[in-house]
Amino acid sequence: MYKTTEIASSELASDNPVHQRLLFPYIKAADLVSGNLLEIGCGTGRGVAVLAPSVTHYTGVDKNEPLMNKLSQEYPAFQFIDMFLPPLKNLPDNHFDYIVTFQVIEHIEDDDFFIREAFRVLKPGGKLLLTTVNKKYSLSVNPWHVREYTATELKNLILRYFPSIDTQGVHGNEKVWAYYEENKKSVQKITRFDIFNLQHRLPRRWLQVPYDIANRLSRNIIQKSDVKLVSDITYKDYFLSNDAENCFDFFYVATK
Repeated sequence: MYKTTEIASSELASDNPVHQRLLFPYIKAADLVSGNLLEIGCGTGRGVAVLAPSVTHYTGVDKNEPLMNKLSQEYPAFQFIDMFLPPLKNLPDNHFDYIVTFQVIEHIEDDDFFIREAFRVLKPGGKLLLTTVNKKYSLSVNPWHVREYTATELKNLILRYFPSIDTQGVHGNEKVWAYYEENKKSVQKITRFDIFNLQHRLPRRWLQVPYDIANRLSRNIIQKSDVKLVSDITYKDYFLSNDAENCFDFFYVATK
């Protein structure tokens, strides 16, 4: 999974706009978190170095043992646990001050259990910082995702357990929107061949490889046609707004 376009690379030039979009929430979170932090779905460790100066202890969990071992060597002061989610196995109740989980919940089969477990391990007054894609602005079916959410759907899910929530969204400036529109055109050129609407009919696992190939092709096409458009975007071109309906990604902060 970590070799697919689903995990945007910080090293591939064609992935830059997506990488910067995924980096942005960590930059914002670093100003919000402190104390004992848990990151659910830490992935390749994109945000560990960003969050580290803000916290006294960091625990990262994900379902990839070699990757967790690699991150343990890179950050020996922190704890990394190989874990299939949910549950948050062997993590104690009322233990963490903050939880960060970015672009993870869309991959989880039992999303209700996922939120319930996050609530369980947070201290009273602790906060859950969660991002996921806004279904409204997805350009095609993503077979890596179990589901995607509208703003209201995600809010209502979290409010089943958390008493309060601040709902914001990740937005982009004109450079980001220009890239989005180019990506949209590229995706439409590819998906027009799906005359039988297979992306909505076939099992997700069957679609993951062709999706990845098409996604990489689309990013490479944009990179070759407009290098500056792709390379010039940084995390500073993204911003938070209270308009959670019309954003690229939701940025929700729930308090226990």
